[in-house]
Amino acid sequence: MWDDETAEHYDTISAEKFAPEVLGPTVDLLARLAGSGAALEFAIGTGRVGIPLAARGVPVTGIELSASMAARLRRKVDEATLPVVVGDMATTAVPGEFSLVFLVWNSISNLRTQAEQVACFRNAARHLAPGGRFVVELWVPPLRRLPPGQSAVPIRTDDRHLVLDTYDLATQRCTSHHYWHEADGTVRHGSGEFRYIWPAECDLMAQLAGLEPESRFADWDGSPFTTDSESHVSVWRKPPRATDQRPATC
Repeated sequence: MWDDETAEHYDTISAEKFAPEVLGPTVDLLARLAGSGAALEFAIGTGRVGIPLAARGVPVTGIELSASMAARLRRKVDEATLPVVVGDMATTAVPGEFSLVFLVWNSISNLRTQAEQVACFRNAARHLAPGGRFVVELWVPPLRRLPPGQSAVPIRTDDRHLVLDTYDLATQRCTSHHYWHEADGTVRHGSGEFRYIWPAECDLMAQLAGLEPESRFADWDGSPFTTDSESHVSVWRKPPRATDQRPATC
């Protein structure tokens, strides 16, 4: 689905995610977590987050499956400013160690099997320096809104954009159906398939990758994650080397 046409319109149809009140807290938290180290973004897309993070002085490298999306990013910044490797986030390796690896806006769900998602966690861990952090932003599936016998949940219903998500509870598969009402009166349809992951399942994937849970928020602003939260920003840490751990003092 991430072809030339999608890449060309991606920034426009995702305009709300570029709003300062959305993007600002995202970059603020990621910059704090990166500290003085470098960051690696899986599924960097057109650079919505990676470019402003690099502008903060954090060295950023990206991995992106879609050559079309990567080409769109390249119109904004050059290779020296933000290098990007075209490849999948479950297996692609880039040189160096990073203090931060991150995935935003549900991107890990583009991996449509549990095995691929586990491999993504392991790939993140391989790229992290000891003490480094892996951050994932992900939605919580709204399955409580599904009555018996119903498989679709309305996600967005404004005048220009309708989104319906259909769920297969047996396989944890989700298909997002998007309908855009164009200015000329026509309706454009697009869909994408995903595999949803529960927060506790993410924690188990992190454990399999040798990562330890550090924090979980409802959003990038640090608001508490609760039973009613519709999304989460989760942080796991790669344990520091034994030599990096200072003994306790009296």
